[in-house]
Amino acid sequence: MSEVKISAEPRTEFGKGGARRTRRAGLVPAVLYGHGEKPVHIALPAREFAAAIRHGGLNTVFTIDIVGASGATLALPKAIQRDPIKDTYEHVDLIIVKRGEKVQVDVPVTLVGEAARNTLVVNESNTLAVVAEAMHLPSGFEVSIEGLEAGSQVTAGDVSLPTGTELAVEPDFVLAIISQAQTAEQLEGDTGEAGESAEGETTEAATEE
Repeated sequence: MSEVKISAEPRTEFGKGGARRTRRAGLVPAVLYGHGEKPVHIALPAREFAAAIRHGGLNTVFTIDIVGASGATLALPKAIQRDPIKDTYEHVDLIIVKRGEKVQVDVPVTLVGEAARNTLVVNESNTLAVVAEAMHLPSGFEVSIEGLEAGSQVTAGDVSLPTGTELAVEPDFVLAIISQAQTAEQLEGDTGEAGESAEGETTEAATEE
């Protein structure tokens, strides 16, 4: 987990027009809320925000200094709207967190190693929901699939969690399945059977006519 200090400006323009003007100024429209506080509309520096997410991931905790406000606020991205074509951030929802508080987040899971030969690895989920202290959120998990045979599963219970981190799902929550891959001969056989079946149906239809 990484903590990033970032400055923000109060945002007074709303709606699509206001959001466009904010983005044209090199800022990202955002709203800060949580812990019973009234939502605060702010604008974050787009370049700094993008660099922080790129480096620390979606579970980056921001220490936000708002111009004109007293004291900084700790916040975690809750929802991020992104333009996939322009590769820019359109809007960010930030939830206020406190030091020592536990929060639930989705953490990326990476499968490492290679399963047994002639198997196919099917990802059921690329993230794992966990509960951890806000200032000590894991940035990612690695799970080995080295040598796993067909019929094996990778579950949440197989993930090694750091101290202070707990699963937010059942241990049998499936992350990946190792299945038997079809050989070239099997694929050819399936294709041949399908062709014979289609040919038989065509002949039968012609006979009926």
